[in-house]
Amino acid sequence: MATSGTPRRRSREDVAEMALQLLDEYGLPDLTMRNLATALGVQPSALYWHFPNKQALLAAVSARILAPLAELPIEDLGVHEAVRVLGARLRDCLLTYRDASELVSSSLSLGLVGSPVRPQLLEVARRHGVPDALSEVAAEVLVHFTVGYVFHEQQRRTADSLGLLDAPDSLNPDDAVAATSDGDSFAKALTMIADGLDVSVTRGAGPHG
Repeated sequence: MATSGTPRRRSREDVAEMALQLLDEYGLPDLTMRNLATALGVQPSALYWHFPNKQALLAAVSARILAPLAELPIEDLGVHEAVRVLGARLRDCLLTYRDASELVSSSLSLGLVGSPVRPQLLEVARRHGVPDALSEVAAEVLVHFTVGYVFHEQQRRTADSLGLLDAPDSLNPDDAVAATSDGDSFAKALTMIADGLDVSVTRGAGPHG
């Protein structure tokens, strides 16, 4: 049994959770293995017992960020509604943590995490007779659009916190409205994606489908 002077052995979950805390507090550039080891009170080499490299660690952090999506109830959703609900929840997950969109984008591009909306959207779509081919495209569009949209939001927030943006009184009125309506613009864009899937399904069911 460990004595009081022996550092507590850290689990894989401990490491991933601390990494998520550091990401949110300091941002992605400062989420280094050395800083993480210091925060955990271990040597950097100890981290590689749980993760073979930094990308594997970042993938685990990405999975934690996206985890709430798997808990989303979808049993009563139609296809159009599922697109909007999944997109909104994905945006919420990414906005919860600093630089989350950039981190998740990297993990997605390297194939280290799966699409966070694909399983649920396919499940709903199959229930309503939508071909998988159309659902796959819709899921891909939904993920790339949402991650990119939030990336821009978080970049603006970071720039604003550093004083790199113009003061509000120097903004064009139209710019000021745009800066405060991210949620509305995003919701309208999700509706357009959902409408596009509806149109594709209708065309596929027609005589020239």
